[in-house]
Amino acid sequence: MKVLIIDDEPTIVETVEAKFRKEGFSTFAADSAEEGMRLFRRVKPDLIILDIMLPQRSGFDFCRAVRRDSSTPIIFVSARADESDRVKGLELGADDYVVKPFNLSELVARVKAILRRATGEPVKEVIERGNLKIDPRSHEVWLNGQIESFSPKEFALLYFLARNVGQVFPRETLLDRVWGRDAFVTVRTVDVHIRWLRTRIEDDAQNPVRIITVRGIGYKFVG
Repeated sequence: MKVLIIDDEPTIVETVEAKFRKEGFSTFAADSAEEGMRLFRRVKPDLIILDIMLPQRSGFDFCRAVRRDSSTPIIFVSARADESDRVKGLELGADDYVVKPFNLSELVARVKAILRRATGEPVKEVIERGNLKIDPRSHEVWLNGQIESFSPKEFALLYFLARNVGQVFPRETLLDRVWGRDAFVTVRTVDVHIRWLRTRIEDDAQNPVRIITVRGIGYKFVG
């Protein structure tokens, strides 16, 4: 597995690379978003570890650019611990967010968990709900005949809910079924992804008719 590390702090890069190489990963490193993008296109990494505060262009900008045409898993690793930064990172399509300073073994565990889910074999059932079509074989979502781009977690959450139409799921269950038991995320992550899905598939995200909140329980997909 190839991991791309984008961070302008040499000490962090060196320690992260040493740890991941010891774990059997191939590592590539860049100290700017521009160099990171060149490496991303050249080596096609299996996962990206990305700092936010980079020279010239931020990690947020890099993540946004990657998500235009790629579902490569991304983990933000940043000294910025504000919830607003975490939420923004997840909304941009990141799979996880780790605050510096961090434990190297925990970071490796998060990476392995994400890669296990990313390489898992999906259920091959195509789902059609009105003007919405979800195809796990091609990882495509069609809305009104147009292809929409979704991050891996957005797609997995939408597919799971649509496959179980009418069934109410608590946030904790969605975390378990979509992110996995070994995920290092909270129920707030579910809320962020639900809000983002609504902006994509609902005519009015403030008054959703497809992904419904069941007060005191969780969420359900109704068509």
